[in-house]
Amino acid sequence: MRKRIPVVAVFDIGKTNKKLLVFDGDYNVLMEEVTCFNEITDDEGFPCEDIGALSKWILREFQQLKRSEEYQLKAVNFSTYGASLVYINEDGERVGYLYNYLKPYPKELMDHFLSARGGMARFSEDTSSPVMGHLNAGLQLYWLKHQKAELYNSVATALHLPQYLSYLITGQRKAELTSLGCHSVMWDFDKMSYHSWLQEEELCPRLAAVAKGSEVISCLNEFTGEDIWVGTGLHDSSAAVNPYLSRFKDPFMIISTGTWVICMNPFNSELPESDELEKGCLSYLTYQGAPIKTTMLFAGNDHDTQVKRITQHFSIDEAYPKTMIYDAGVIEQLEKKGFHLASKHGEADLVSATTPCLFNRRDLFSFDSPEQAYHQLLIDLVIQQKASADMVLQNSELDNIYVDGGFCKNKIYMQLLANMFSTKNVFATSMTQGTALGAALAIHESWNGNQLAENLISLKRWIANTDRLVNR
Repeated sequence: MRKRIPVVAVFDIGKTNKKLLVFDGDYNVLMEEVTCFNEITDDEGFPCEDIGALSKWILREFQQLKRSEEYQLKAVNFSTYGASLVYINEDGERVGYLYNYLKPYPKELMDHFLSARGGMARFSEDTSSPVMGHLNAGLQLYWLKHQKAELYNSVATALHLPQYLSYLITGQRKAELTSLGCHSVMWDFDKMSYHSWLQEEELCPRLAAVAKGSEVISCLNEFTGEDIWVGTGLHDSSAAVNPYLSRFKDPFMIISTGTWVICMNPFNSELPESDELEKGCLSYLTYQGAPIKTTMLFAGNDHDTQVKRITQHFSIDEAYPKTMIYDAGVIEQLEKKGFHLASKHGEADLVSATTPCLFNRRDLFSFDSPEQAYHQLLIDLVIQQKASADMVLQNSELDNIYVDGGFCKNKIYMQLLANMFSTKNVFATSMTQGTALGAALAIHESWNGNQLAENLISLKRWIANTDRLVNR
């Protein structure tokens, strides 16, 4: 029998794609599986994750890895989207639904909650998070108590999604810092503990003890007699920070792009002011518990929505904008048409994390070509991104900005961003499955004696086009 390769497996669960990644000791990907599940509807008819199908898939894949003759499964961890709670009863069985964080929050319930806590601005500042309804996991639990009392009374423990997936294997009920730190409104960043409002609302008995994201639980592989170290799971955006912290020592800012564009400065632990919170600024936690000043923008969703509008207006294929490259001549045409390209307009337009960029209000008949329209869309998004990023750059000296995710492959976006941050070094990054890699690195010391490789992250620097800066 040939020698098995020691590996760590990570289940990386996005809203759409569910991935299983298997890494060797140098964090090369040896195996990748991707699957999707159709959404189901909750008890009110709103779309939600099929947590039953997801759970079965994870347990099935885990069993196969344990039996593998090729891999020696040494460790397992999880990274998932945030703001999602799974409810289990005293017997450890799942009850209710994995309610969708986009589900509308009842206005009367929100008003009642906030009026008892000095209003939205005060509560937001107290919890270092914007108030966003079901996007705040703590408010999901409050909603369940007051809107679905019978279900709530059957709940013994509410677990964040990453910790529930870990619970499937370990049977241990844990809370974890990155999930509590991602706009949950459950964490007191001054006292570094659960927030007092949870005790006031008598929600604490349904919460688990808090663990760091580096903690592991030993589980026996019944097929080989070997130990498997199982992590507690991480919030995906927070996990994505880990490869950078492992690789770079000089201060930096990360712009992690996807449906949400998350801007994180791990070297700024200041808690946001009330006016910043209104504009989508908040605090995250690293897996070790350090605050990270962060901003959120729904810019990826905004981009995709407006691309559909552009392609329909000009009767072109939706894939065409992906083929466009940065054209300074097109920007000159836009300037001659009188379009505003200065950052002050982005600052005024940045009302909240979910406020669409200015392009949503632009008349498409103002543009002569899809190239003009798409360049202006990216300009509007980057102007808004600059206003958002400036909040986490305050009182922090750094030279390097790293961009990952979908937008780092967009040549127009990256050139505009380099132009906008012309005094910084702007890099598009490339790494193998960064979120899953970050989850694996969080538990590195539990199973892996290798030194981390220098080439975990590849960089491409974008140089500002100083002849035609967007922000002049």
